[in-house]
Amino acid sequence: MTNAPRERRALITGITGQDGSYLAEFLLERGYQVAGLVRRSSSPRLDRIEHLEGRVQLVRGDLHDQSSLVRALAESQPDEVYNLAAQSFVPTSFEEPVLTAEVTAVGVTRMLEALRQVAPEARFYQASTSEMFGKVRETPQRETTPFHPRSPYGVAKVFAHWATVNYREAHGVFACSGILFNHESPRRGAEFVTMKIARGAARIKLGLQQELALGNLDARRDWGHAADFVRAMWLMLQRDEPRDYVIATGETHSVRDFCRAAFGSLGLDFEDHVVVDPRFLRPAEVDQLVGDPTRAREELGWTPEVRFEDLVAEMTESELRRLADTAR
Repeated sequence: MTNAPRERRALITGITGQDGSYLAEFLLERGYQVAGLVRRSSSPRLDRIEHLEGRVQLVRGDLHDQSSLVRALAESQPDEVYNLAAQSFVPTSFEEPVLTAEVTAVGVTRMLEALRQVAPEARFYQASTSEMFGKVRETPQRETTPFHPRSPYGVAKVFAHWATVNYREAHGVFACSGILFNHESPRRGAEFVTMKIARGAARIKLGLQQELALGNLDARRDWGHAADFVRAMWLMLQRDEPRDYVIATGETHSVRDFCRAAFGSLGLDFEDHVVVDPRFLRPAEVDQLVGDPTRAREELGWTPEVRFEDLVAEMTESELRRLADTAR
């Protein structure tokens, strides 16, 4: 009589964030046991994973404290580790560069070292970012494009990216990075410009405000849906050999385009309501980011499924429903 194979186990840092919540859903649908790393606090924010209560194991740990990461790995015994935790808001990184480095750069090294000690056979995914390209050397950006980060966040992510490469090459850890371009959803944090636009448009539609102040409307980004992008994370860890991949749609749109689509989905003209406020301009701007997902398409079989216009409408209409329900 043979024993049935045990369920595969995954540990997700940053499980309470946008990507973490979508990834947890994705893995649960595939029969994984899912554990999520959460910081010990008096009131952890669990709203994005409330619907998963009882299906996800929460383990305590903090990227500032390596001993807590060792305990979390020993407790969860993962086959796959997805490191999605970070201080990920670019403007905050200019205000708090040391904190950003501690979490987003050094914290990844702490996790990698804990992994090497406790779970060396586990596969590791690092959430890299298009912000590493910064002042781009070529367009579109691909895996071989040189990095030139333009924010403390981008600098910290470059450190974490190369730390991941180093543990792969020096210690034989199955470690890879997904260089993800911008990805959004109705679960995006309120501080990000895309949610600021979606929420602003909805509030204006409901008569709760008349004007929306933004920064650089001409900045261009490659925007996809978070649910599409977490699928790519998983595919990377199913490969025979670890490799880094650019994950992007290959299309670029401006902040102005996002405004036009968001307000338009509610029957509004953004030009009647959006104003430029210099307070929201970055000290060092990244003007255009657009990725080349050829390697991901050819080697992972990954392609995005949600169109830009559908993504924007989903975010804006979700905010409209939420605000209308709150007002009742």
